[in-house]
Amino acid sequence: MPSLNLRKILVKMADNWVAKVLSVFLAIVVFVFHRMTTMESRFFLTPLIVELPAHLVPSSPYTRMIRVTLRGDADNIMPILEDDVEAYIDLGNIEVPGPCRAPVQIRKKGSAVGVEPLEISFNPIEIELELDQKSSKYVPLTANIQGNLESGYDLASHSLTPTQVALDGPAKLLDQVTELYTDIIDLDGRNADFTVMVSILNRDPLLTIRGNGMTEFRGFVRSRVAVRNLGSLPITIEGLDERFLPEPAVAFGNVRISGPQLELDAFVPPQLFLSVDCSGITGEGAYTLPVKVNLPPSLNLVRGEPREITVAVSSADEKIGEVP
Repeated sequence: MPSLNLRKILVKMADNWVAKVLSVFLAIVVFVFHRMTTMESRFFLTPLIVELPAHLVPSSPYTRMIRVTLRGDADNIMPILEDDVEAYIDLGNIEVPGPCRAPVQIRKKGSAVGVEPLEISFNPIEIELELDQKSSKYVPLTANIQGNLESGYDLASHSLTPTQVALDGPAKLLDQVTELYTDIIDLDGRNADFTVMVSILNRDPLLTIRGNGMTEFRGFVRSRVAVRNLGSLPITIEGLDERFLPEPAVAFGNVRISGPQLELDAFVPPQLFLSVDCSGITGEGAYTLPVKVNLPPSLNLVRGEPREITVAVSSADEKIGEVP
């Protein structure tokens, strides 16, 4: 009896079996299509990780960012962190320098693990690059100074700490590097010593600077030393006893002075700027006396002419008694 019932069931299943199989197939297609139309997509860029032996490094430009597309239920794909989907190529089995090609692979971790359904696609799917021996060397730094100090000031000197950095990269490329520059150090408007931390520029992504990629710049600012000529300045006779009169009563001189530009430009010669001290004269006669230049401490005398003058002194009483 049971075998009879089983036979009836099999007969019914076999009856019109083509239509039944087609119905199941169509149901599967409709289900898959429904799932595809209700799934959402999300894309982002992720850095490509190149896994290499320690003695090799890339020596040619290559695609560094991979476009990753996630497809699945919105509630599932939106919370996935971009850092939890890694793109990498595995070159760990390569031993010698030269060209190579490798497929891009995806590694899920963290919030991306266990998410279903989840489709991950990416572009490009393959990377081609050149490899070279890894090398290192110390490279001197050069300060990239731009701009102008405040008027009247000069950059007397400067220093960098450190003065050189260790650079890692492919041997052939490193051989071509003789120095590295800092980012721009702006002098505009400065009028005193200053210290700034500045980045070290590395315009080749195939090279790596060890450390934090920074250097300390110290600038030493000094007032600009300038020179100015002053001419036809009266030489004043001072300290002469009232009993005497000088001849000539007025003489003139020229001087060349130096000092900070701003102070030199603003300097106005005061009274008694050039003078001769006659306080030691006690009688009539001709006296050769030095010309004194009365400069403020911030200015210096380069040259003065004349250095001395002859003062002829006669009695004031005699002059008064003379008949014109």
